[in-house]
Amino acid sequence: MSHPSVEKIKLESRRLRGTLAEGLVDASTGSLSFEDQRTIKFHGSYQQDDRDLRDERRRQKLEPAHQFMVRIRAPGGVFSTSQWLALDRIATAHGSHSLRVTTRQTFQLHGIIKRELKAAMQAIHASGLDTISACGDVNRNVLGASNPLLSGLHAQVHDWAQRLSAHFKPKSQAYYEVWLDQPPAETIEDEPLYGDAYLPRKFKIAVAVPPLNDVDVFANDVGLIAIVDERGHLAGFNVAIGGSMGASHGIPSHYPRVANVIGFVTPDQVFAICEAAVTVQRDLGDRVDRKHARFKYTIDDHGSAKIQALMEERAGFKLQPARPYHFDHNGDRFGWVEAEASTGKAGLWHLTLSLPSGRIADFPDGRPLLTGMREIAGIHKGHFRMTCNQNLIIAGVMPEDRALIDALVAQYRLDRENKAPTALARAAISCVALPTCALAMAESERYLPGFLKQLEPLLDKHGLRETPILFRMSGCPNGCSRPYLAEIALVGKAPGRYNLMLGGDHRGQRMNTPYLDNATEADILAALDPLLARYAAERQPGERFGDFLHRTGVVALPSYPTHVRVAPDEGAA
Repeated sequence: MSHPSVEKIKLESRRLRGTLAEGLVDASTGSLSFEDQRTIKFHGSYQQDDRDLRDERRRQKLEPAHQFMVRIRAPGGVFSTSQWLALDRIATAHGSHSLRVTTRQTFQLHGIIKRELKAAMQAIHASGLDTISACGDVNRNVLGASNPLLSGLHAQVHDWAQRLSAHFKPKSQAYYEVWLDQPPAETIEDEPLYGDAYLPRKFKIAVAVPPLNDVDVFANDVGLIAIVDERGHLAGFNVAIGGSMGASHGIPSHYPRVANVIGFVTPDQVFAICEAAVTVQRDLGDRVDRKHARFKYTIDDHGSAKIQALMEERAGFKLQPARPYHFDHNGDRFGWVEAEASTGKAGLWHLTLSLPSGRIADFPDGRPLLTGMREIAGIHKGHFRMTCNQNLIIAGVMPEDRALIDALVAQYRLDRENKAPTALARAAISCVALPTCALAMAESERYLPGFLKQLEPLLDKHGLRETPILFRMSGCPNGCSRPYLAEIALVGKAPGRYNLMLGGDHRGQRMNTPYLDNATEADILAALDPLLARYAAERQPGERFGDFLHRTGVVALPSYPTHVRVAPDEGAA
């Protein structure tokens, strides 16, 4: 069956309305039309089906077990306790009884069937949240340094994430009409920034605060790196463009890429330069081949110098030279951390918990994580912060409340991952993959715990149990878990088979490279064993695994853009 192109669907959607209102009340099917499945992404939702049930339902001549994933727009990843409790109620009443922290620093709710979807969306709105632009060919959830209570600068950066998200939100009122039953607009709105067909593909912005690259800023279409002046105040941002983790197996022209730093802007220039990047991509991006439609391909096809010149022309100013900065790592610091005096919140404490693939549920093995977090949200006086590494920060805890929080964390085993047997396991990331993701070629979230158990004896054997090694797993090459920035990564190729990628770095500044293709678990473990042995025996003091692999020539950089070019005084990438 021939379907219209996504570009045609966007043009004919009446500014993202489509026939969603009609499709949602069609009780003859649990699905939406092909066109509305594309349009609903702009409203923050994907239609999926349970692939574990697909074959059996086909045998029974039933349609797939359709369901919807809903993603929250939460720039900077901040949620109040009342919002947490509301999302808990929504996931329990309408979804799969679980919340999932994503690598875009927000929540996804899974398993919502069509007849429940509108009620879920209305409940999300009632909590003070929405899902606008969490998916679709627009600017998506804006990432900000994970803990804005950590320092005064972090608080400013969180504010920038909020402002950028609001600035790039579509003007269409379709969301309010479809989900909240507001009266239809008398005239179809203009989209002065996005235009009639919106962007060729999704667009992502992140704001980082050195020395911690906890948002993986170079994996984004536009990355803003906070630069402080001699007084410690925000002077502006270095601008990086062209990051993206998507790829395709066997197609060299579809590749992941890290962003390249092109210059510096002052705070009053941020909106202009980001608008320029968005509109250049809007006008020059590929609208024929969606797999070639991200900003990275526009930059590489036209040349970074030309794209920068066009951005400067549209912004109305020349970028200043990039200023020195340095990243130490891109992970989260687990456990308790006290707020700095510069926040004006001295004395408050923040607890970072490692979560299993970001999933918060009452697991059948006796880990009542969802219930435990419900109990904490009921007594907590601060907020919750989501990290881009699928972890959770209980933020703004008064000193006298720490003991109560600790007791609840222990009671509900919320700290089990913090006590995982290896440092590698504590920081591991995986995507959702099967059974809900339509793109998954192999398991990821469900397979990660078992693989980590198989890897643990090797780490023990070589004395690397407490050595941090950045590990990420993806069920397909699209890279939602940012596997191409990991020191070790598995990228799904087929059921039970993965590409082994090696040699990324712990700062998020260098991509890894293919090492083993279409490998089984046994193949992967056999390949890692001698490499871990060499690392344990030959590493230099403080040397990380990815750096060791490059220094010793085990892996080398491939031909496409894979590492951040830094100024001489910024240190080696």
